[in-house]
Amino acid sequence: MLTFLKTPTPINGPRLLAFVKSLTTVNHNLAQGIGVSNNPRTLPNDDYFATIHHISNIVRRDIYMERTLNKMRISTIVNSELVFRVLRSCSSSGIECFRFFNWARTHHPNYDPTTLEFEELLKILAKTRHWETMWKVAHTMKTQKFSISPSVISFVIEQYGKNGLINQAVDLFNGLKNFDCPQTTEVHNSLLFALCEVKNFQGAYALVRRMIRKGIVPDKRTYSVLVNAWCLSGKLREAQVFLEEMSKKGYNPPVRGRDLLIDGLLSAGYLESAKGLVRKMSEDGSVPDVGTFNCLAEALTKSGEIDFCIDLFRDVCGLGFVPDTDTYKAMIAMTSKVGRVDESFRILHRSVEDGHKPFPSLYAPILKALCKMGRFDDAFSFFSDMKVKGHPPNRPVYTMLVKMCGRGGRFVEAGNYLVEMTELGLAPMSQSFDMVTDGLKHCGKHDLAKRIEQLEISLRGL
Repeated sequence: MLTFLKTPTPINGPRLLAFVKSLTTVNHNLAQGIGVSNNPRTLPNDDYFATIHHISNIVRRDIYMERTLNKMRISTIVNSELVFRVLRSCSSSGIECFRFFNWARTHHPNYDPTTLEFEELLKILAKTRHWETMWKVAHTMKTQKFSISPSVISFVIEQYGKNGLINQAVDLFNGLKNFDCPQTTEVHNSLLFALCEVKNFQGAYALVRRMIRKGIVPDKRTYSVLVNAWCLSGKLREAQVFLEEMSKKGYNPPVRGRDLLIDGLLSAGYLESAKGLVRKMSEDGSVPDVGTFNCLAEALTKSGEIDFCIDLFRDVCGLGFVPDTDTYKAMIAMTSKVGRVDESFRILHRSVEDGHKPFPSLYAPILKALCKMGRFDDAFSFFSDMKVKGHPPNRPVYTMLVKMCGRGGRFVEAGNYLVEMTELGLAPMSQSFDMVTDGLKHCGKHDLAKRIEQLEISLRGL
């Protein structure tokens, strides 16, 4: 027994009708039992998800949930997928999810719950602090021979820790054999997190020593949880001593100790200390881990220190730093947002040289920045290049480009992009059609406006 100090898809034309079908109509059909097949996935996607959305609203808001659901006569479509999606949609309503799950089990003999729904319900009840109900569900799983995965156990232990219930977390950890759940590294890390949440560093360090005695190899999260907690408490020295001691015992973290310290300082909000540590690393000729740099870049962006981040990126790249797609995405978004488009282009070209094919969320910020600066011709030329050299643009990119064209008075180009979207099977938003047609009429191009209106009518099936 472990004891601690227990102190505190592109949508085709025929299916576009679903976009304009009102939710009221769908709900009426459900209530009347109209259009309901034995498999809900035979419904058009929009109808299926409208059904889930409506059921979720009932679960969250209807006092007489069971009575209302019974009136809908949806027994033929209740299956594991539908129940799971409704539970996830109502994850902030613990008891209501429990009632819905019980209703689905008791009123629909054809519905056979799986581990997926049980575990999702356990996580919801833990997150909403309905501990007694959570344990009822856990014992139901045990009687029905369902096992609980280590990831769910870890989630529950962390929720106990976040709420200061460390005794319950330790008891659950010690009683895992009752649920045939092994004490994996993930579970140990969760208990370590719970102990750090209540500032029980003595117990946390004892847990790490116990892991080593049992032959459980600590992973990156083992180190980062403890280092982050120490940094959050202002105990940077203790974090450094811990990393040095673990290194002497032959347990080196998957990333270097300095990276863990930087992550810890960022998590604790000590941005200046993290910047100083990164400067010292670059002066010594070493570079941060790519994940650490990405976290630092995000923190610098939020604090508005764009120039420092750009200079740091140049310095570490010169020392052999290899960015990943997340790094390029963050740097391009950052530089584009402040209007440094030339720097964005340099970073984009570097990513292409590194073998990364530009994807929509990588080149969309540059497009938006060019449009904001009024450089529409450059934006259109760049967009044409990306359609050839990069991944095909998606619906959000087209929507953004149409909106920016409308704001800049380039309604003809906006209309062309709407036509292009429909040819690619990407359904434009109704707001985009309205903006373009109004703008074209205002510019006196009534024939083109009429063609755009006819295009919308043909797509919507109106």
